[in-house]
Amino acid sequence: MEILVNLDVMMAKRKISAGELAERVGITPANLSILKNNKAKAIRFSTLMALCHELRCQPGDLLEFVDNQQEVPDGRP
Repeated sequence: MEILVNLDVMMAKRKISAGELAERVGITPANLSILKNNKAKAIRFSTLMALCHELRCQPGDLLEFVDNQQEVPDGRP
């Protein structure tokens, strides 16, 4: 199971560069890159809200839950 961050898709739709988005959101380009490359372990709600505001989208447009397991540990499918 993992959560993917689909920043590239929304950035392309809104025609905004990584540098410009990072500046508008108030994070470093390096931190934005970590998010874009699905290397982040967590995201602050304030950062998520700022990204959604600048990209004019909902959190679900940026975050995607992928269940790549056949069965969960308690035995349920």
